[in-house]
Amino acid sequence: MYKVSENPFKNRMSERTAFTVISSLFVTLYLVSNIMAVKVISIFNLFYFDAGTITFPFAYMLGDVLTEIWGFKTAKKVIWMTFFCNLLMVICTQIGVWLPSPDYLDRTAEAYNHIFNYVPRIVIGSLTGFLLGELSNSFLMEKIKEKTKGRRLWVRTIGSSAVAYIFDSLPFVLIAFAGIVSTRDLLLMIMFQYVAKLLIEAVFGTPMAYVAICWYRKNVRS
Repeated sequence: MYKVSENPFKNRMSERTAFTVISSLFVTLYLVSNIMAVKVISIFNLFYFDAGTITFPFAYMLGDVLTEIWGFKTAKKVIWMTFFCNLLMVICTQIGVWLPSPDYLDRTAEAYNHIFNYVPRIVIGSLTGFLLGELSNSFLMEKIKEKTKGRRLWVRTIGSSAVAYIFDSLPFVLIAFAGIVSTRDLLLMIMFQYVAKLLIEAVFGTPMAYVAICWYRKNVRS
């Protein structure tokens, strides 16, 4: 009896599936970051940042992966799709705020309304920073790739983010938190958010981008 050899392509993920997975994670992380951003974290009463700062750099990392593999034009389409998904979240959560709830769930409704009445301001700030930051990040990723002739991925991921986080953090913090926290805390939030996001991307995001891109080239494109 002859043994039939296994098809080496049988278990490989298609390019369309890989794109769908990465794009979906990209959108999800931005939605999650916007909801988490409602909570401001204070460390030693000196370092202030919103909780979304923790997850936001990983969304940037996925934006880097999208640009690296599929190019700026495709990444730009995903960025705009994410923009409209954020708007849809605001519309849907606001409908939830306006709808009545039973008296015995007043505390739950109050908590929901408190969070999601504030989310629109977070999202407006986030979307402004998101479009300025993510579009500039993807654009710079591609330009640096051309300059480096496809070498040194870490230069592209960190270099593009170093510029993009300025366009992201500054408008986001000003729109989302101006008038709510003191001027001192506002400045500390801008400074710490920028540094924290860049460090998280450099230490965690960039290695993960290497893994994702290498996996894609080995299991999908090869």
